[in-house]
Amino acid sequence: MTEYAIQAQNVVKKFGDFTAINNITLNVPKGSIYGFLGPNGCGKSTTIRVLTGLLSPSEGSVDVLGLDIPKQSEQLRLKIGYMTQKFSLYDDLSVQENLEFIGQIFGLSSKSLKERIEEQLTTYGLDQLRKQRVSGMSGGQKQRLSLAAATMHKPELLFLDEPTSAVDPENRRDFWEQLFDLCDQGTTILVTTHYMDEAERCHRLAIMESGEIRADGEPEQLMEQMGVNIIEVKADKLRELKEKLIQRDEVRSAAQLG
Repeated sequence: MTEYAIQAQNVVKKFGDFTAINNITLNVPKGSIYGFLGPNGCGKSTTIRVLTGLLSPSEGSVDVLGLDIPKQSEQLRLKIGYMTQKFSLYDDLSVQENLEFIGQIFGLSSKSLKERIEEQLTTYGLDQLRKQRVSGMSGGQKQRLSLAAATMHKPELLFLDEPTSAVDPENRRDFWEQLFDLCDQGTTILVTTHYMDEAERCHRLAIMESGEIRADGEPEQLMEQMGVNIIEVKADKLRELKEKLIQRDEVRSAAQLG
């Protein structure tokens, strides 16, 4: 029998007269990578904020890791990691100082904190940057630090809101390899994206539009239902090729992976 990390039923979130998410129902299996695919402004980020307890739903019920949300949001906080779309760590602190601060927030003991920092610095390729002030880091380095910080306390469930929107294709590819490693270790991951190639890598996928889930299933099944073919093209001048492809009516999305 499938165990679920998230079960949301008929969830609605309104801001005044505006309905940001409308009657969303979803079930996220434990140990899976579950994706939200959709354009900017479709309700993906609002959905994450409701699921994490940062926003209260206007209607519907939300169960995350067996907790009633938002009533038990405080208990949930220690069980989840959340990497926001906008970089949210401290620019005036070093890499190591940021990780120390996050670890202390989650109550790691001095010994556990020291060991965990070393693990994270090694895992995410930040060991040589431990004393680097964050303000001087590249987008890809900040992304790795954000993921290291979000997983300092070994969360059962990890929320990622457009985590690769500000990095180059090579760093995007490396980032997804790190997500697969986390999933192999038992972490459930919910990730939002507007990249078709990233959506294809998820175990299960919800397609969002105008605050509603239009389809939900395994990526291959959804692509078949939508009549979408994913074609890999190898060429020089990939950036120029991408710009030309997305101008064609028959192309729904194009992503550069190198």
